[in-house]
Amino acid sequence: MSKVWIVDDDPSIRWVFEKTLKRENIEHELFSSAEEALSNLKKEIPTAIVSDVRMDGASGLELLKKIKEAYPDIPTIIMTAYSDLDSAVAAFQEGAYEYLPKPFDIDSAVELIRRAINENTKVGVTSAMGVSTSDMLGQASSMQEVFKTIGKLANSDATVLINGESGTGKELIARALHKHSRRASKPFIAINTASIPRDLLESELFGHEKGAFTGAQVLRKGRFEQSEGGTLFLDEIGDMPAELQTRLLRVLSDGHYYRVGGHQPLKANVRVIAATHQDLEKRVEEKLFREDLFHRLNVIRMKVPSLRERVEDIPLLAEHFLNREALKIKTEPKRFSELAIKYLQNKKWPGNVRQLENLCHWITVMAPSSVVGLEDLPAELKSETLDSNNGQEIGWTESLQQLTFAMCASGKINILEKLTKDFETTVISEALKFTKGRKIEAANLLGIGRNTITRKISELELPSGK
Repeated sequence: MSKVWIVDDDPSIRWVFEKTLKRENIEHELFSSAEEALSNLKKEIPTAIVSDVRMDGASGLELLKKIKEAYPDIPTIIMTAYSDLDSAVAAFQEGAYEYLPKPFDIDSAVELIRRAINENTKVGVTSAMGVSTSDMLGQASSMQEVFKTIGKLANSDATVLINGESGTGKELIARALHKHSRRASKPFIAINTASIPRDLLESELFGHEKGAFTGAQVLRKGRFEQSEGGTLFLDEIGDMPAELQTRLLRVLSDGHYYRVGGHQPLKANVRVIAATHQDLEKRVEEKLFREDLFHRLNVIRMKVPSLRERVEDIPLLAEHFLNREALKIKTEPKRFSELAIKYLQNKKWPGNVRQLENLCHWITVMAPSSVVGLEDLPAELKSETLDSNNGQEIGWTESLQQLTFAMCASGKINILEKLTKDFETTVISEALKFTKGRKIEAANLLGIGRNTITRKISELELPSGK
């Protein structure tokens, strides 16, 4: 029968696996250290291994390395409670079968273990590059998927298409893909195709010969030549003019291109990573983007989550940015109060991670105290709300004025009663959401009594809270 080894210095984790694997009739053995597991390897060989990364003594990555040296076909699943990209990528680069971020769903973990037992295959990887990617942090499952994808692509030259809103870190991911690839020692060149005038973009990408046009007094190498052997990152690819889409398609198809005014074909040994905030499928339907180019770019698709989709990462990111900004100006790092963090986790963040980063820069320079409370946040951050209709930020009183006027104009009656009910429903619901259903805490924030909030919850038919 297949045997699975669990290696973790946390007795509670071992206990959970013990109970679960016994229930699932999966033969297993538990170890509290990497050394203990390696010692037992002399007596028997497991079918699969699940190991924590950080333990007293040798780490899970050290265990993984030794396992792969001796028995490369044993699938090893690496667990970690740490949410940085380097842990995920290092695990895959040392040959991990899969990466399991803590806390995890135990049923999903069991499914992963069964898959490891059944497939019993090795993921081929390269050695770690030792690059710094500390800005890429995330405990959210959506970010862990991004980390895993970067790790799995470490040995690939596949073209990657990155989708994500402005400010989510698309270029950061492109740089990570490059730095954790076999091309890491070669150039990484980035170009924003939307920021360069279309009459200059062709020369910018492909270069030009001397005398190719008025003002072309010397030969100029384009971005493709500059990134030879490395990676070319094409940001905002959805805005590329149609005629250049055709030229890019030709390069991706046969690997050759011409400088502007040139007659000698040049060979492109370049990995292309493209990014866009737009829906390229929709632009293809609207005949604004070539379908054949879309399919050439869409080999591997990566979706970068918005900050709204990973609010659990806001405390982690905020601490990182505050520490980094403090280091820049050689001062003690500031930190957000618990109430301020909760407030930030309820914001819409139209500017995503970049907006949070800018806020942390402002806080480091402008906030008077080391512990940053709600009163220390910028006034515009506290007074603005997102208008979902047009994406512009307007004050809530202005929204109320517009709504009241529209209701009056439409001939509605009992407007005050309806708006009052909507107002109370919204305010109490958001307060309960903020306090995770704790009624007394919500009542204190709202300035009402416990009996009052209990009565309102009943009248408005809201979830009862706790």
